[in-house]
This record gives sequence, structure tokens and C-alpha cells, in this order.
Amino acid sequence: MSGGAGALNVGAAVLTDWAIACLRHFELPEDDARCLAESLVQTSLWGIDSHGIARLTHYLNRLTHGSIRARPEIVVTRSGPGTAQVAGDRGLGIVVAHRANRVAIELARENGIGAVGVSDSSHCGAVGLYSRVAAREGLIGMAFTHSDKIAAPFGGHQPFLGTNPISLAFPREGSEPVCLDMATTSIPWNRVMNARREGAAIAPGVAVDGEGGDTTDAQAANALRPLGGPDYGHKGYGLALIVELLCGPLNGNPYGPQIGPMYAELERPRRIGAFFVAIDPMRFAGGPMFAATVEHMARALAAEPGAPRMPGDPELEAQAKRRVEGIPIEPGLAAEMRAWSTRLGVASPL
Repeated sequence: MSGGAGALNVGAAVLTDWAIACLRHFELPEDDARCLAESLVQTSLWGIDSHGIARLTHYLNRLTHGSIRARPEIVVTRSGPGTAQVAGDRGLGIVVAHRANRVAIELARENGIGAVGVSDSSHCGAVGLYSRVAAREGLIGMAFTHSDKIAAPFGGHQPFLGTNPISLAFPREGSEPVCLDMATTSIPWNRVMNARREGAAIAPGVAVDGEGGDTTDAQAANALRPLGGPDYGHKGYGLALIVELLCGPLNGNPYGPQIGPMYAELERPRRIGAFFVAIDPMRFAGGPMFAATVEHMARALAAEPGAPRMPGDPELEAQAKRRVEGIPIEPGLAAEMRAWSTRLGVASPL
């Protein structure tokens, strides 16, 4: 979660302003530019550098090539008392996802539960962005998304499914929500891309080369292993397949090998989907005491040997540190940021 040698620490506000300036160059509406910029910087504050401000340059690249639209016509269709479909019109995935998640929250407020599918969108960043919003409002939040073929299925070694992340968040009295935000692979593919950019190695046991052999060489990595590795990867593979069905076929989107690659074929729209669920705890027997019980459980766990933490607590610790020290920008990313600043005529944040 901390920067390596040569990293520059930059304040969150400086990075947010820079991102907004870059996005406004593409004539994004002010609210959308701020939504995207703040989401990326917040993700970096949590220490999730695979999905934080480092991804802005990718979005700028796709905006340039036209596969992401700066001003999409997002359409929300309520299909039932607790269901809706959001057509993203090739918009920025983070903007579309926040819109869809808000619809799920509204449905849950009205009817106890809201389930919203997203079609024709793009990469929506860290899915914990959305589940946490619901939980801060007293709801249980769930968020899922998929991507192009990056992970090998259990028993195979060629990529077929995405990293297909899952996030669930729960309200916690007097504190930020408990939040599980995890890929169904051991690491996200963006961590491999970051390692390639910085000339770094990746951990053993998380990726395979083109022949199916384990590799720590980010350049040689051809596919990620499912969560659980070579012995127990059937668990991560099964979770990834479930997320794929929820986000792809259920919403009329392509799946796995049918989706355009994230970092290639930049003119090709990716048609990525997502799925959001919000649940009102007050519709259940434990609802009135639910958030208090979550906090009680957190305290009980902290009193156990080893002082186990709740999911999401490490991100909060990283956030507290990075708000003071700044967000580390690795040398390779710094070079990309300077290049885009020059290209767009925007003052560099570095």
C-alpha cells in the first residue's frame, strides 16, 4: 500500500483537481468529471492502487479513441417493484455504476430490496465504491462486475473469464461500513499492468505463462490463477463464473472471451456489465440492532488472539495515512501523467 523507491507523494486534492481538468478537456459534464475523479482518488486513498488514479490515463486513452463516450445517454428502466436495468450507452463505467447503484438504493428504500443490472458500459473501477455508499445509508450493499478474458478457469491455463470482483458492505454503528471488496483471482490484472509499467515482479502462485507454468515475470504473465490457486482454485473459478452470469448474459452483455480487451483494440466498445443489490435491514427481524451488532462483532473479533480486523479496516488505515502523507505515484505512472498533462495542456500535478 506504500510507494516504492522513487515514488512521489501527491495530495488527494491536487490529484482530484488534475483529473477533473483532464476530463473536462473531453467535455465531460462537470458533475461526471468530479464523480470519476473523486472515485479514483478515493480508491487510491484506500491503498487500492490497481484501481485508483493510475487508471485515469486508460480512460483518457479510450475517450480519445471514441470507445467511451463523454456524454452518454444513460437510460434507466424500472422493470418491477425491486428491479431495474440501466443502459450505459458506452459511458464511463464509474459514472454509469454510481447511477445504477443509486437506483438500487432508491428501490430498496421503497420496497426493501433493489436489484439493478447494467448493460453497454465500461470499466467501473473498484466495486467497493458502490457497496460502501449503500452501507453508509444504512443498507446492505452488493456490487459485482466482469471483464474480458484474464483468468484461467480451474483445470485450464488459457484466459477465459475476468477477475470478476465481488463487494458486500454492511452498516457499522459509529464507524465506516464493513466492506469486503475482492477479485475472484488472487490479484487483479491491473496489478500485473502496474508491475509491467514499473518493471517489477509479481508474486509467485498468482499467474501462469502461455504454457501454464507459474511465473513471477509480469511481462510473461498470460493468465491469472483463480482464487485458491492450483489446488483450491475451483472456489475462485466458481465465484467468477457466477459473477459473469450476473453481469454478462443476464444483462444482455457479452461474456469473457467475447468482450474487447481492456488495453487493446481501443476503438472497440467493451459492452461491460455490472450488477448492484441493495437491501434494507429494517425489513428483517434483526434490522433495528443490525448496525450495532456489526460493531459489537468487530469489537469481539478485535479482542481475540491476533486482534483480527473487519474487512475494510485496512483500507481505512491506509486512507488515514495517505491523507497525511499523500498518494504515492510510481515513476512509470508519473511519466504517463506528465505526458497526458502536456498533451492536454493541463498543469501537471507533479
